[in-house]
Amino acid sequence: MSLYDQQYLDIAGRILSRGYFDQNRTGIPTYKLPHQIMQFDLEQEFPVLTTKKVAFKTAVRELLWIFKDQSNDVRRLQEQNVHIWDEWMMEDGTIGTSYGWIVKKYDQIDHLIDQLKNNPQDRRMMLNLWQIPYLDTGALYPCCFLTMWDVTDGRLNCMLVQRSGDWGLGVPFNTTQYAVLVHLLAQVTNLRPGLFTHVINNAHIYENQVEGLRTQLSRADQAFPAPKLWLNPEIHDFYDFTDKDIKLVGYRHLDKIKMEVAV
Repeated sequence: MSLYDQQYLDIAGRILSRGYFDQNRTGIPTYKLPHQIMQFDLEQEFPVLTTKKVAFKTAVRELLWIFKDQSNDVRRLQEQNVHIWDEWMMEDGTIGTSYGWIVKKYDQIDHLIDQLKNNPQDRRMMLNLWQIPYLDTGALYPCCFLTMWDVTDGRLNCMLVQRSGDWGLGVPFNTTQYAVLVHLLAQVTNLRPGLFTHVINNAHIYENQVEGLRTQLSRADQAFPAPKLWLNPEIHDFYDFTDKDIKLVGYRHLDKIKMEVAV
């Protein structure tokens, strides 16, 4: 079993058995646990679930849309057959001042890359999407809103802080996406990928996802070893990456489990 399957399913089981049941803004009640943490050494294993299929290319395309394209235009995702933001698309076709817009507003990627190259022991290295003046003009408050970065002994370490984690749908995407981001930034700054720590403040399973998670838990003994991540070694500029330069090698997985998204 991959380490990600092990950690993910362990927390899923705890949420279902011990989670606090209550309502929330979506109208679909959840079982939730606060302060859940997963950690991976990215030199040892790439975290992606094998107990169900994760749409890796879709996750990568969204990641590049946010951090490389620094876009808020949902139509740019739709052109790539990515529809995960359709439910939140505003009248102008965007998600307003959310995610990629705020990355671009504060030139966050360029600043981080400069710090990693020229001042790697800086203790202020972060990407912060929680910019209070622009929260209410975005389509959705950012869920994964903060990454904090560290360089130790030539390895790039990252802590991702997520305020709200939909365990059935969002978290598998988010873990895999940000693990990719660590690899991308490590390659363009001549570092090795290091620790990736994923902290979820409110880890929850929606009531209409319980059956799907129980199905996934029943597959634990069928899990596969983790695949390897391949990046095009010719890419040394972060903005040159495309989804064709980022692949999983040897990704074996069980079937997709259909779950509903709560808006």
